[in-house]
Amino acid sequence: MTKTLLKAAAGCTTALILAGTAVAVQAAEDVRIAGFTWPGYGFWHIAIEKGLAPDLNIDYQTIEDPYESFNLVAAGQLDVVSSTAEFTPVGVERGLPVKLVAFGNLSYGTDKIVAGPGIETAADLAGKEVAVLEGGLAQIYVAMWLEQNGQPFDSVTYRNIIADDAFAAMIGGGVAASEFWEPYGTNTLRALEGSSVLAQSKEPFWLKHGVIADGHYMSDALINDRRDVALLTMKAMYDAIAWWKQNPGEGNQIIADGMGMSLADVELVIGKDGTGLDGGLYVYDFMEAAQFCGSAPGNPPFEQANGQMRDHWNLVSDWWVKFNLIEKVAPPETGVDCSLHKDLYDSGYRG
Repeated sequence: MTKTLLKAAAGCTTALILAGTAVAVQAAEDVRIAGFTWPGYGFWHIAIEKGLAPDLNIDYQTIEDPYESFNLVAAGQLDVVSSTAEFTPVGVERGLPVKLVAFGNLSYGTDKIVAGPGIETAADLAGKEVAVLEGGLAQIYVAMWLEQNGQPFDSVTYRNIIADDAFAAMIGGGVAASEFWEPYGTNTLRALEGSSVLAQSKEPFWLKHGVIADGHYMSDALINDRRDVALLTMKAMYDAIAWWKQNPGEGNQIIADGMGMSLADVELVIGKDGTGLDGGLYVYDFMEAAQFCGSAPGNPPFEQANGQMRDHWNLVSDWWVKFNLIEKVAPPETGVDCSLHKDLYDSGYRG
């Protein structure tokens, strides 16, 4: 064989090897995931950065408006959405092809109802304006707190102002109180003399009822038509959480870089030591989330009950009926799917 033929043969061999590599890369299943800027969703960045899902090509994009994300699911352009855990009853009534498949994390002090000067009780708020994300957990949080403290949930005017705008409204006196998540609550308390905390989500009542939480949603198409990919996606998330618990310092930096946040703000929300108890957000591991779903034996933390996902659905749905966001309470199975947890648990996976 001449040198020319040897070179040609070598070139063919190299091309075949490269082609084989390309085929292997292309064989990874695409999964399109979205969430807004929030450390509780940053575990997707860890899964990507640390290669914890070699069979998946995870494309995570930041979309600040959850409604845009859910509409993209309906259009077949997204597979997974990480968002707050109150949306599903609304989505079901609108016919969106999406299910809540997991509780992701629980507010452990990061959410606060902050009042301006002179507001000390629920009665002091009567007839005044409160800033919340209308149609979000913040509105339910404030409404439940009012009723707990002897005031009708509609004794205040809810204004749809959030984050920086709510901070500015509080400082300027435009609203009497606001529901904040970190770092906005702490910043308001520092900047507004005489402001105070009326309620915060670390109180046992809120923890036990799991009121203020984040969830992970999947499209019906991913769950039913690409179930193996759905299971791998869920496993990747819990593998990332397990990795973070063992490597919180490096993990927090990955999340900060991925989310475009400061490391200090990430640590303020999810803590520094990986326990979930030294920050403002408690992250559920696989077993805890599976227990909350009723797909594994045992009880989740904070005196929650096995299978409490159904109770959370009914609680949220009842409030959306009161706020005229939906017409009636639908059965939980119309918007919740805990079967992925069950399949993983039955396979021997424990996170």
